[in-house]
Amino acid sequence: MRSTRIAAVVAGVVMVAGLTACNGGKSDNAGGNGGGAGSNQSPLEAALASLKTASQQTDGKKSAEVDGTVKNGPSTQTMKGAMDWSQGMRMDVTITQPAGPMAGKPTKALYTPTAMFMGIPIQGKSWIKYDYDALAKKLGPSGALLKDQMNNNNPNRAMELLISSGKVKEAGKEDVRGVQATHYTGTLSVSELTRMQSKNVSEKDLTALEQQLKAAGTKNETIDLWISSENLLVKKREQIAGAKTFDSTVYYSHYGTKVTVTEPPASETVDFDKVGQP
Repeated sequence: MRSTRIAAVVAGVVMVAGLTACNGGKSDNAGGNGGGAGSNQSPLEAALASLKTASQQTDGKKSAEVDGTVKNGPSTQTMKGAMDWSQGMRMDVTITQPAGPMAGKPTKALYTPTAMFMGIPIQGKSWIKYDYDALAKKLGPSGALLKDQMNNNNPNRAMELLISSGKVKEAGKEDVRGVQATHYTGTLSVSELTRMQSKNVSEKDLTALEQQLKAAGTKNETIDLWISSENLLVKKREQIAGAKTFDSTVYYSHYGTKVTVTEPPASETVDFDKVGQP
């Protein structure tokens, strides 16, 4: 499997799962118990408190329908489906890519806590399997991060990152597909992003990842979140400033929806690193 194809799949996973680089920790800056602005709160304290409440509410729903787009360089990928994070990340989505052998054709994708599967007929099989352990070895630091995030993350992680960073502000009220929502935004440097990675990523990989991102021309990441009056995440946008454009937008709805993901039988899968081999 070509590295560019692997990168495209990984970008899609990150986009739809809401996998923002973070440690999921609590912030000492959040203050209080959340739930909105108090009369004595500064704008920052109010934003942090509101996001803390939204993070707890969103996490507690355990599942949602998702759809969105990711622009990675000149291409735009779309996804639509549902995800469940009650016991590790599980997703069932349909992906449409603009280029490659499956250009314009909806492709089924399944995600479990240990692997992702792309419904691409090849070598007499129906699915390509991307084992997270194998990806970690193949992609190095970024693969290790992907593995950790797919094992531990869910949509509220972007909120936790902004809470932990303390770099967030309210940007007004907006309509998101008919839902009135409060818009929050924050921008983090490459160093801050890599220092706030998930707890299971080694210091060695974090340092290597930071160097990798800087070498690729990455400067910073801006995260925009839209929170409904019910304290639920309804939209997330991530933009990475650098030599190559990365701009993803994900919408979340129908929280609590039932999601069933059945891993394809081994007899119907081909490991990604064996594609093209006799």
